[in-house]
Amino acid sequence: MAASTDKRWFALALLSAVQFMVVLDIAIVNVALPSIKVDLGFSQENLQWVISAYALVFGGFLLLGGRLADILGRRRIFIAGLILFTVASLLAGLAWSEGSLIAARALQGLGAAVISPAALSILTTTFAEGKERNLALGVWGAVGGFGAAAGVLLGGVLTDALSWEWIFFVNIPVGIAGLALTPLLLGESKDAKVKRFDAPGAVLVTGGLMALVYGITEANDFGWTSGTTWAIFAGALALLGAFVVWELRHPEPLMRFGILKIRTVLGANVAGFILGTAMFAMFLMLTLYMQQVLGYSAMKTGVAYLAVAGTAILWSAVAAQLVTKVGVKPVMIAGMAFLTAGLVYFTQVSVGGSYLGDLLPGFLLIGIALGFSFVPISIAALAGVEPAEAGLASGLFNTSQQIGGALGIAALSAIATSRTTSSVEDGAALPVGLVDGFQGAFWAALVVGALGIVVAITLIRRDELESEDAVDAVPALDAA
Repeated sequence: MAASTDKRWFALALLSAVQFMVVLDIAIVNVALPSIKVDLGFSQENLQWVISAYALVFGGFLLLGGRLADILGRRRIFIAGLILFTVASLLAGLAWSEGSLIAARALQGLGAAVISPAALSILTTTFAEGKERNLALGVWGAVGGFGAAAGVLLGGVLTDALSWEWIFFVNIPVGIAGLALTPLLLGESKDAKVKRFDAPGAVLVTGGLMALVYGITEANDFGWTSGTTWAIFAGALALLGAFVVWELRHPEPLMRFGILKIRTVLGANVAGFILGTAMFAMFLMLTLYMQQVLGYSAMKTGVAYLAVAGTAILWSAVAAQLVTKVGVKPVMIAGMAFLTAGLVYFTQVSVGGSYLGDLLPGFLLIGIALGFSFVPISIAALAGVEPAEAGLASGLFNTSQQIGGALGIAALSAIATSRTTSSVEDGAALPVGLVDGFQGAFWAALVVGALGIVVAITLIRRDELESEDAVDAVPALDAA
């Protein structure tokens, strides 16, 4: 039994390391964008696609990746995703033009969309419901919170110390190690009840999600009220509506909508959407503030985030313990409250700001928020879900975060840009206009964060979570 237990925890370490790599690549490019622009000759309007290409494919293919893992085999799909992501990272580091880097980032997004739901469903089927699974999911949530902060930290350090290419090359040894260890530590599992794959459902949901993310990321360029933007959103809604109708009639659907009848799962997905909306945009705005207003280098910007990354590790460990003692719901409410408090603090960033006065207190609050949000949300997203649908539940959860992140970056960037333009047109100096824009974005983000508190209070059900927590940890099936 000891050997079996040890193997499961080594498996968790492997899954967490790979997930850390995937989450890292969401934010790691932010600080490196100026260097990438100069070296590859990016136009200003195309530069955003270094971020958007990843988010577009990642968000669009997550549900499909999760269901493929359930049907074809979770370990098999995990390995396929790991190969894709590692090769794409190599291609991104060797990119020679705008198009080659954008294509490599899209391929990375596809690999990530396959890895994340497969990894989370392997974790869920490896650990039985109860304290051990909550602890494992707590570690998983901690990796998500730390990875989001560590991305901007490592992006700055690697860009200045080596070059921007290394923000992609750093993934290669992790990917190779993961491929070597996967056959030794991870067992195969699948949903044996499903006999055929719902190809039309996969096409409809993937097309709909990709159209939605594309519309969100391009709305700033097209204009949020333009006919093109509305046409893209209408097409996305039509595809997603057709997906819902098809799934309700299909005998073996890609997505069983009954999973959302579990209110805690629904609440976790809404909370994940809100967290992605506020967090992704916040890191982008703070990076721009430090570089464009305070004049920080890439290295200094990255090191500045050490306060977030370091405290996120500490508070994630605390949160993982608290969820087993006081419950998931109180920890999630606290996490959303700290997120909102941090965003409130950032509304006062100033032109002549300092790290100690304008940034550090907010960073410390956000570090707590990351740990106290990602950990309970990760647990709640799988509350009461059958093992056969672990891939679906994890794909849905990751989709919520990615769609929220894409929306947050697009919407809050639009607010910042609009306020900056108005201030400059009224005669303000550019740094003043930029700060006006960032402040407006943070005010909008804190409203979103406050909604997260409401969601945690109203949608997370203690009875659904307590029935899971009350189960004593029982031996899980050996992953091998």
